[in-house]
Order: sequence, then structure tokens, then C-alpha cells
Amino acid sequence: MFEAINTSLMRALLAGSIWLGVVSSAFAQEPIDGIVALVEEDVILQSELDQAINMIVMEIDMRGQARPPRQVLEEQVLERLIRTRLQVLRAEATGIRASDADVDRALEQLAAQNQLTLTQLRSAMESDGMDFDEFRNQIRHEIVANELRRRVGSSVDDVTETDIDILLASDQFGGQEYEISQIALAVSETASPAEVAEAEARARQVLQEIEEGLDFSSAAITYSQSADALEGGNVGWRSLTEMPPVFANVVQTMEPGDVSDLIRTPNGFIILKVNDIREQQPIIVQEYLARHIMIEPNELMSREEAQERVVDLRERILAGEDFGELARRFSSDETSSNIGGLLDWFPENSLGPAFQQEVDALEVGDLEVALSEPFQSQMGWHLLLLEDTRQVDRTEEATRDQARNILFNRRAEEEVESFLRQLRAEAYVETRLQ
Repeated sequence: MFEAINTSLMRALLAGSIWLGVVSSAFAQEPIDGIVALVEEDVILQSELDQAINMIVMEIDMRGQARPPRQVLEEQVLERLIRTRLQVLRAEATGIRASDADVDRALEQLAAQNQLTLTQLRSAMESDGMDFDEFRNQIRHEIVANELRRRVGSSVDDVTETDIDILLASDQFGGQEYEISQIALAVSETASPAEVAEAEARARQVLQEIEEGLDFSSAAITYSQSADALEGGNVGWRSLTEMPPVFANVVQTMEPGDVSDLIRTPNGFIILKVNDIREQQPIIVQEYLARHIMIEPNELMSREEAQERVVDLRERILAGEDFGELARRFSSDETSSNIGGLLDWFPENSLGPAFQQEVDALEVGDLEVALSEPFQSQMGWHLLLLEDTRQVDRTEEATRDQARNILFNRRAEEEVESFLRQLRAEAYVETRLQ
């Protein structure tokens, strides 16, 4: 199955960005604080399920897809909540935590995507009848579960230079990209022949319904057991080299709109649909030339005093003093202070999301638009001066890195998928849907 290891949090943020400003009452219910599932020694409440369903319904509406029956949504969304809860419990048992600051950053990212402040985000949610504290808790769970999957995925063997050479020499590297959706019906690795036959019969029934006119996205929401079921099974754009070979061999013979026959995998049965095909895009990198001042708190300077210093330096720069000279005198960044704070050309997102957010708010030109407001990181307080931007074709030099990432992600996805199947199979779970 296709199951990205870093998508859960983004799905949670995406769902939030879609429902903002949208009110849907189709499945509105009075909250019932009953228990809908026992998960190990934890519980999932009806109120949690109702809120998660409401968010998914709004996402389905925004995609213009038909809503499945309430019962189908309850079963699919509850299964997602169960899987997330199991991951959170395992993560916490191994010492993984999400701090309030981690949650705040995720919520601030969501608010920024909707051009809102965090306060406005909370007001928008509560005016739509959403429980903001419960949403914070969901985001915390997604962050913790995402970190667990990242650690599991990072445990795979390193990709060797020989591995990369073999991939680069293959016919499938480069070429076209395919936008794919999937329906996955799981089969246990220990299933008996009779259980496998039963699962195959169910999968063939789903395929027949699609052939008779059932929309693929609706079929995925209703029947698929993969993590992307509630997104209509949409996997996104993948090159052939980013797919398991058994999928690539099928997909490369398909045209947009085609639906595959059943594909047997060690994990069950898969049905694929090719939504669109495009030529693989060149790798164009946005790069920035900037200068940087960091004031790091220490034994002699509190965080508040560091902030005051950065505010004062910004005023002095706006008054005409040279940014580079002030960086040499005051910046705590040892890698750039001696060259006037110059960061030289750096690619987008290379300095982390907090820095990139500040860079994105700047423009090349007068100080009023090129100089950042003071901003804070774990290291201290910062100022940025954007001097120039450029777009550079890095296709050739990035090809090897791309091949390395494809191989690593393929192995990591397989490792994570195996881990999640085992985690679910070994857990004590009791559902209490009416």
C-alpha cells in the first residue's frame, strides 16, 4: 500500500484549513460523552468521534464528492482514531512527547494558512461549534504519532551508492509522474486460504461496483482500509520509481481514468486508479541571499534583554546604520557574524520552517519591506535582511539526492506499514458503536 510516513499531521492541518469558514450541519448531533472504543487502557469518546467526523464531512464537501452513509463514516473515522491512539500510546511509552510549544507552532501554521491569528482561528472554530481544546489535543496526538512513524522509518538500512547507481540506470527512473488513487483491502499475513479467498471476493465486489458506475473516491471512502481512505484514496503524484515495483509494472500500462484489476500484495488486495499523467518536472529551487543577526540569551543576558537588543538593532538599521557592521559587533551567530551576517545563497526551507516563514514575508527592495520584524527561535532572537532571490535549475545535481530519497522513502514506508499492522494486530481494542 502507499502510506506516506509524514502525512498525518498535514492531513489534520488540511482538514482544518478546509472547514474554516464552512458550516455544515448534515451530521450535526448533540454531543454524547459516551465511550465508542476501548484502546488498550485508554478510551475514545463519542465527542471525539463526532468532531473528527464533522471535519471529514466538510473536507468531502469541499472536494465535491458524495457523502457516504453515517455508519460508513463512523467506522472509517473511528478506525483512524484508534490507529492514531495506538501510535500515541506507543510513542509516549518510548518517551516521545509533544510540548505546548510544538502544538502552538502547528496551530500557528494552520492559522497562517488561513490568514488568521491564533486567536482568530480559535474564534472561527468555536463559532462553528468546534471544541478548540479537543482540536489542540488531536493536533498533539498527530505530532506524537508522526514522530513515532518518523523514528520507525529512520531505522531502515542506509541507502548505498551502489543502490543509487542501480536505480539511476533503470528504465523507470525519470520520465512521467502519475497522480494515483488507491483502494486497499487488508489481509493478515497469517490468514488462512479461506480468509484470503473471502477478502479477494470482497475486493472483486468493490471492483465490480466501480465498473458499474460507483465513483472511485466514494468507493475508497466506503471500503478502503488504507490511511488515505477518507481522502478518497488519493495518493498524490508519484513517479514509477517511487512506487513498489508491483504497482509500477501495472501503472505504466495505464492511461488517465483507467482502473486496475486487483493487485495482490503481501498485505492484501489493491485497486489503483490513474487520475492524471504528466512529464516529470524539472527541479527548480528558490534560493535567497540574506543577512542575519542573532542575539542569544546567556548568563549575562535574559531572553527579555535579548529581545530588547534586537528591537534596538532594528531601529538603528532603519535609522541608517549598516546591517553588516552591526552583525559583526553584536550577532551571536559564529558562522556568519564575522562576514557581516551574510548567509550567502540558501535554498527554500533549508533553515527550517520558522526562518522560511519570515523570509516569505520579506521582499527585495527598501528596508521597510526587506528587513524582518524581530522573531524568536529556540536559539534566541533574530533579524533577517533579504538582499536578493533567484530560481536555479538544480535538476542534474539533485538527481542523485532524489534517487537516494526515493529508495529511503520506499524502504521507510514498508517498515512503517509493517510496524502499524503489527501494532494494530497485537492491541486490545473494543469498539462500541451503536
